[in-house]
Amino acid sequence: MAGIRRLNHAVLFVSDLDRALAFYTDVLGFGLLSREERFNAAFLRTAESTNHHDLGLFGLGPSAAPRQRAQVGLYHLAWQVDTIDDLAAMREKLVAAGHLSGESSHGATLSAYGYDPDGNEFEIMWMLPRTAWGEYESKAVVERLDLEAELDRWSGVSTAHES
Repeated sequence: MAGIRRLNHAVLFVSDLDRALAFYTDVLGFGLLSREERFNAAFLRTAESTNHHDLGLFGLGPSAAPRQRAQVGLYHLAWQVDTIDDLAAMREKLVAAGHLSGESSHGATLSAYGYDPDGNEFEIMWMLPRTAWGEYESKAVVERLDLEAELDRWSGVSTAHES
Protein backbone atom coordinates (compact mmCIF):
# COMPACT_ATOMS: atom_id res chain seq x y z
CA MET A 1 0.00 0.00 0.00
CA ALA A 2 1.36 3.41 -0.97
CA GLY A 3 1.08 6.44 1.30
CA ILE A 4 0.28 10.07 0.60
CA ARG A 5 2.20 11.34 -2.42
CA ARG A 6 1.69 15.13 -2.26
CA LEU A 7 -0.78 17.88 -1.49
CA ASN A 8 -3.13 18.16 -4.46
CA HIS A 9 -5.18 21.27 -3.66
CA ALA A 10 -6.24 23.61 -0.89
CA VAL A 11 -9.67 25.04 -0.13
CA LEU A 12 -10.17 28.29 1.76
CA PHE A 13 -13.16 30.05 3.24
CA VAL A 14 -13.11 33.75 2.32
CA SER A 15 -15.42 36.61 3.23
CA ASP A 16 -15.69 38.20 -0.23
CA LEU A 17 -15.35 35.77 -3.13
CA ASP A 18 -14.86 38.47 -5.80
CA ARG A 19 -12.12 40.19 -3.77
CA ALA A 20 -10.36 36.87 -3.14
CA LEU A 21 -10.63 35.91 -6.82
CA ALA A 22 -9.08 39.21 -7.87
CA PHE A 23 -6.18 38.69 -5.46
CA TYR A 24 -5.42 35.10 -6.43
CA THR A 25 -5.71 35.75 -10.17
CA ASP A 26 -4.19 39.26 -10.42
CA VAL A 27 -1.44 38.98 -7.80
CA LEU A 28 -0.57 35.28 -7.67
CA GLY A 29 -1.44 34.39 -11.27
CA PHE A 30 -3.95 31.60 -10.75
CA GLY A 31 -6.43 31.04 -13.57
CA LEU A 32 -10.16 30.74 -12.95
CA LEU A 33 -11.27 27.21 -13.83
CA SER A 34 -14.87 27.32 -12.67
CA ARG A 35 -17.22 29.55 -10.75
CA GLU A 36 -20.02 27.75 -8.93
CA GLU A 37 -22.64 30.36 -8.06
CA ARG A 38 -24.86 27.82 -6.28
CA PHE A 39 -22.14 27.39 -3.62
CA ASN A 40 -20.62 30.89 -3.87
CA ALA A 41 -17.40 29.13 -4.79
CA ALA A 42 -14.62 29.29 -7.34
CA PHE A 43 -11.94 26.82 -8.36
CA LEU A 44 -8.55 27.95 -9.66
CA ARG A 45 -5.55 26.32 -11.30
CA THR A 46 -2.02 27.44 -12.05
CA ALA A 47 -0.79 27.43 -15.65
CA GLU A 48 1.78 24.68 -14.97
CA SER A 49 -0.50 22.44 -12.91
CA THR A 50 -1.50 18.90 -13.73
CA ASN A 51 -4.21 18.99 -11.03
CA HIS A 52 -7.89 19.44 -11.78
CA HIS A 53 -7.72 22.48 -9.49
CA ASP A 54 -5.12 23.83 -7.09
CA LEU A 55 -7.27 26.15 -5.01
CA GLY A 56 -10.91 26.30 -4.06
CA LEU A 57 -12.46 29.43 -2.60
CA PHE A 58 -15.79 29.44 -0.78
CA GLY A 59 -17.29 32.86 -0.03
CA LEU A 60 -18.97 33.15 3.36
CA GLY A 61 -20.13 36.77 3.05
CA PRO A 62 -19.29 39.99 4.89
CA SER A 63 -20.65 38.78 8.25
CA ALA A 64 -18.04 35.99 8.45
CA ALA A 65 -15.77 36.24 11.47
CA PRO A 66 -12.26 37.35 10.47
CA ARG A 67 -9.38 34.89 10.66
CA GLN A 68 -7.41 35.16 13.89
CA ARG A 69 -3.63 34.79 13.72
CA ALA A 70 -1.88 32.17 15.88
CA GLN A 71 -4.94 30.10 16.69
CA VAL A 72 -5.22 26.36 16.31
CA GLY A 73 -5.62 25.56 12.62
CA LEU A 74 -3.74 25.97 9.38
CA TYR A 75 -0.76 28.34 9.59
CA HIS A 76 0.05 28.68 5.89
CA LEU A 77 0.14 27.04 2.48
CA ALA A 78 3.35 26.88 0.43
CA TRP A 79 3.42 27.12 -3.35
CA GLN A 80 6.61 26.19 -5.18
CA VAL A 81 7.99 28.12 -8.13
CA ASP A 82 10.43 26.76 -10.72
CA THR A 83 13.28 29.30 -10.48
CA ILE A 84 14.59 31.85 -8.03
CA ASP A 85 13.78 34.42 -10.72
CA ASP A 86 10.12 33.39 -10.36
CA LEU A 87 10.41 33.83 -6.58
CA ALA A 88 11.83 37.34 -7.02
CA ALA A 89 9.02 38.25 -9.45
CA MET A 90 6.33 36.94 -7.08
CA ARG A 91 7.94 38.84 -4.19
CA GLU A 92 7.70 42.06 -6.22
CA LYS A 93 4.02 41.38 -6.98
CA LEU A 94 3.35 40.92 -3.27
CA VAL A 95 5.21 44.14 -2.45
CA ALA A 96 3.26 46.05 -5.11
CA ALA A 97 -0.03 44.67 -3.77
CA GLY A 98 0.93 45.48 -0.16
CA HIS A 99 0.69 41.81 0.84
CA LEU A 100 4.30 40.78 1.55
CA SER A 101 4.67 39.74 5.19
CA GLY A 102 8.22 38.38 5.26
CA GLU A 103 10.97 36.39 3.62
CA SER A 104 13.51 33.85 4.78
CA SER A 105 15.99 31.16 3.88
CA HIS A 106 15.34 27.68 5.17
CA GLY A 107 18.63 26.36 3.82
CA ALA A 108 17.13 24.02 1.25
CA THR A 109 14.38 26.46 0.28
CA LEU A 110 14.08 30.23 -0.11
CA SER A 111 10.76 31.88 0.64
CA ALA A 112 8.60 34.98 0.44
CA TYR A 113 5.53 35.09 2.67
CA GLY A 114 2.26 36.88 2.11
CA TYR A 115 -1.39 36.97 3.06
CA ASP A 116 -4.61 37.25 1.11
CA PRO A 117 -7.31 39.88 1.78
CA ASP A 118 -8.81 37.68 4.52
CA GLY A 119 -5.49 37.16 6.29
CA ASN A 120 -4.91 33.60 5.04
CA GLU A 121 -1.14 33.24 5.00
CA PHE A 122 0.92 31.58 2.30
CA GLU A 123 4.50 30.99 1.27
CA ILE A 124 5.96 31.22 -2.22
CA MET A 125 9.08 29.06 -2.19
CA TRP A 126 11.93 27.99 -4.42
CA MET A 127 13.77 24.79 -3.65
CA LEU A 128 17.52 24.67 -4.20
CA PRO A 129 18.83 21.78 -6.30
CA ARG A 130 18.86 18.67 -4.11
CA THR A 131 22.63 18.35 -4.54
CA ALA A 132 23.02 21.77 -2.83
CA TRP A 133 21.05 20.95 0.32
CA GLY A 134 24.12 19.73 2.21
CA GLU A 135 23.61 19.99 5.98
CA TYR A 136 20.07 21.29 5.40
CA GLU A 137 18.98 17.83 4.26
CA SER A 138 17.99 17.15 7.87
CA LYS A 139 17.63 20.64 9.36
CA ALA A 140 14.75 23.08 9.53
CA VAL A 141 16.13 26.61 9.94
CA VAL A 142 14.82 30.12 9.54
CA GLU A 143 17.53 32.54 8.44
CA ARG A 144 17.74 35.95 6.78
CA LEU A 145 17.21 35.83 3.01
CA ASP A 146 19.70 37.75 0.87
CA LEU A 147 17.67 37.55 -2.32
CA GLU A 148 20.13 39.55 -4.44
CA ALA A 149 23.02 37.23 -3.55
CA GLU A 150 20.84 34.16 -4.14
CA LEU A 151 19.74 35.55 -7.52
CA ASP A 152 23.39 36.03 -8.50
CA ARG A 153 24.10 32.42 -7.54
CA TRP A 154 21.00 30.61 -8.81
CA SER A 155 19.37 32.69 -11.56
CA GLY A 156 17.97 30.48 -14.31
CA VAL A 157 18.26 27.20 -12.37
CA SER A 158 15.05 25.18 -12.62
CA THR A 159 14.14 22.82 -9.77
CA ALA A 160 10.35 22.40 -9.68
CA HIS A 161 10.54 19.17 -11.66
CA GLU A 162 13.32 17.52 -9.65
CA SER A 163 12.25 14.34 -7.94
